[in-house]
Amino acid sequence: MPRLFVAVWPPDSVLRGLAAMPRPVVDGLRWTKPERLHITLRFLGQCNETDVQEALAAAELPAVQATLGPHVKQLGRGILMVPVEGLDDLAAAVEAAIAPLGLSSPDHPFTGHLTVARFKRKPPPGYRPALEASFPVTEIALVRTEPSGSYTNVERCTLS
Repeated sequence: MPRLFVAVWPPDSVLRGLAAMPRPVVDGLRWTKPERLHITLRFLGQCNETDVQEALAAAELPAVQATLGPHVKQLGRGILMVPVEGLDDLAAAVEAAIAPLGLSSPDHPFTGHLTVARFKRKPPPGYRPALEASFPVTEIALVRTEPSGSYTNVERCTLS
């Protein structure tokens, strides 16, 4: 079975802003490639694509406004991220839609963020570039992680 997650893909204008952020070369730091920049609403792991597609298609999922920023922050022990607000209700609706599938619960509460880098040692000292952006979220995607590590949109769902 494939590894799946439900995501919001930022619009090109936001991706351009993210791409313009400084990306210093730091040992042990791996920057997220532009084509992989997304906001995960729910990681699903290995599960049946068709079941998830049907559950999401049957759900009433609210269109929302996402707001990024204002600064890059550290999340946990190994992630640099841009905080994202405004997605809590959408993430909860996705969770409710897939609940009947009996998937394991997330191991942590939803934290809206967009991962810009992962690190093994330490993040760049004093790295806090500003990035503020807001955009309407009118669709989500069910995304499959391929064996190569690339992402494939399995299904896009329009929000109401």
